[in-house]
Amino acid sequence: MKRRFLLILALLVVSYSGYSQKRSISAKLINQEILVDGKLDESVWLSQEPSGEFTQYFPTDTLPATNDSEIRILYDKDAIYIGLTMQTSSDQFVVNSLRRDYRGSGIDNIAIMFDTFNDGNNAFIFGMTPLGVQREGLITNGGSTRNDYQFSWDAKWQGEAFIGDGYYSLEMAIPFNSLKFENNATKWGFRVHRFDMQTNETSVWVPIPQNQILGSLAFTGELEFERPLSDSKTSVALIPFLTAGSSKDFENATPKSSFSSIGGDVKIPVGKGMNLDLTFNPDFSQVEVDNFITNLTRFEVSLPERRQFFIDNNDLFGAFGGGRDANPFFSRRIGIAKDNNGNTIENGITAGMRLTGKLNDKLRVGVLSIQTESDLDNGIPSNNNSMIALQQKVFSRSNISAFILNRESSESENTDYEKYNRVIGVDYNLASADNTYVGKFYTHKSLSPGDTDGNLSVGTNIQYNTRSWSGFLDAIYIDEEFVSDLGFIPRKGILKWGGKIGYRIWPKNGIFNSHSFDTFQSYTHLSSLDYTQTDYLRNFGYEGRLNNQGQIELSVNNRYTFLTDEFSPTRQDDATPLPANSDYNYTSVRFQFQSDRRKLFSYNLQTDIGEFFNGTKSSFQTRLNFRVQPKLNVGLNSNIDRIDLPEDYGSATIVLISPRIDYTFNRSLFWSTLIQYSNQRDNLGINSRLQWRFAPLSDLFLVYNDNYFVNQWGPRSRSINLKLTYWLNI
Repeated sequence: MKRRFLLILALLVVSYSGYSQKRSISAKLINQEILVDGKLDESVWLSQEPSGEFTQYFPTDTLPATNDSEIRILYDKDAIYIGLTMQTSSDQFVVNSLRRDYRGSGIDNIAIMFDTFNDGNNAFIFGMTPLGVQREGLITNGGSTRNDYQFSWDAKWQGEAFIGDGYYSLEMAIPFNSLKFENNATKWGFRVHRFDMQTNETSVWVPIPQNQILGSLAFTGELEFERPLSDSKTSVALIPFLTAGSSKDFENATPKSSFSSIGGDVKIPVGKGMNLDLTFNPDFSQVEVDNFITNLTRFEVSLPERRQFFIDNNDLFGAFGGGRDANPFFSRRIGIAKDNNGNTIENGITAGMRLTGKLNDKLRVGVLSIQTESDLDNGIPSNNNSMIALQQKVFSRSNISAFILNRESSESENTDYEKYNRVIGVDYNLASADNTYVGKFYTHKSLSPGDTDGNLSVGTNIQYNTRSWSGFLDAIYIDEEFVSDLGFIPRKGILKWGGKIGYRIWPKNGIFNSHSFDTFQSYTHLSSLDYTQTDYLRNFGYEGRLNNQGQIELSVNNRYTFLTDEFSPTRQDDATPLPANSDYNYTSVRFQFQSDRRKLFSYNLQTDIGEFFNGTKSSFQTRLNFRVQPKLNVGLNSNIDRIDLPEDYGSATIVLISPRIDYTFNRSLFWSTLIQYSNQRDNLGINSRLQWRFAPLSDLFLVYNDNYFVNQWGPRSRSINLKLTYWLNI
């Protein structure tokens, strides 16, 4: 009792001082072999003093963890060894599968982070579950948002688990050649967090305010090495692949064809902090298909990048600008193009290179160059797509970034493509030491043949986050003439501004963990109409987070839309479009409930009911998930929208249904199937993928794709692919 009182008192002192005190842990240098079996029974482990006394992050951030955890760290010339012992209430753990790179929240697992350059912006993360399932990833931009975590990054390391009486233990052996760090380093930034589903707690080794995101690098301790580390020496990795398969396009009545190809990737270390990645004749047949979405807006919707070559260190290239409104580089533009009829088709990639990493402890650099194939039959020239980006750290956690982006055609004189498109820009990214303030200021300019005046995209965003209050201010301006062929800019010629303010309440007892109330407003003005206001959104919302990890949301949305062009919300061929130069004011109510994700059956329900342009819309979404631990996951997502518009403007029921089955036979063999039905896209798609990880980071994929028309039933396209990849360190 006395120990708990003293720990609570210490936590209050740390909280009052802004969490500025740093915890530290020592790593002991050893010269004996470690058997990685999860048991931590070697004498060298037993002789190392552990560091524990974890504190809660959820459901409160002012109490010790109910089940404590202990950390021991050893190292030799080749690797760093992490020994973790977690107290448990039982051996009934919550896990979702045996697949590597699991989703961390809602299951039992623990994660460690290494900020190897002590910059508070970039880190490596390694995690394991009680069943020994591993994941690794990269954290960028200080871990301030959920978009700053990249779990597509792969590294070779060992990890095993052992379940004992009242505890489980994990043993990790991470080779130094899988990491990047300074020569003669004596300290790394370090932190650990644990999800304990038996006590429904998230606990941390370094205290973190609950209003901050769990993975934020603003809150780290120190890992102190007994002797300085020697220079990091990363191995060269060769990753060749072989693909074979056959396909048939029923829609265009093409004959069945067989194909095969050879290509590969090369990863070459450059200096002590950089990597050179090369790809030749890349093939992405094993990449998961995109999730179908229902689009009821007038604008293009962005989809996440799934190709690993473009994801690794993508923050150096893809984090510029204003996110959803003005992103100058959107990697999904590479590898697709529009043909002579305006249809979007695949455009093959010949080769690519990416150089990323740190030149010193404050300067990061990224260089990207991708060459796409010529397809003159479809009016698509060969293009080189290149980008250079620099990021200089300033103050404690902020940085100034600059870039040059270039898309250049080698054959534009024979096509409708312009010879080149270039964008240059500077961003200032603000992050305070305690993450209370986060923001951005940017200015970008595009250059195209005969069009160099103006062409600006500028913006700012300031966010504020404390225990009780949060909010942001956001403003962007995009010239009508601003062009970024490799960017995602759904609307140009606009001035858009808005803001949000929110207030949180933290109940001391009851079923709720927190209550949040906020109001958000956004306004858009069109430059071609002398900056007449064409859109606004006014939102008033409530969010209640339950102590059982459930969540309730309720919001009222009022929108105004002035249509500059005719628009058909239902996209029916026989519907009369809403006319241009007409305006609409409409209000709707949204309710959402997320159940406890620890349960074998969990669900998310959302309904949106109200006015829609000059009619009404009723939407109902479900996200259902059932699992049989630890091997089977079955999910069913559905989205049903009923739109009723007067006269001949169209009424429709738009249906999207997506069942998914994931089965993990063991930690090396996985099977998943996704079925997607969308009457808006007139498509029923089946994607089934079998993956065998026969060696570390080496896989055999068998992928089957089948697509059918649904409005007038019939086959659309079909393919089967076999892909073999092998990771070889030399």
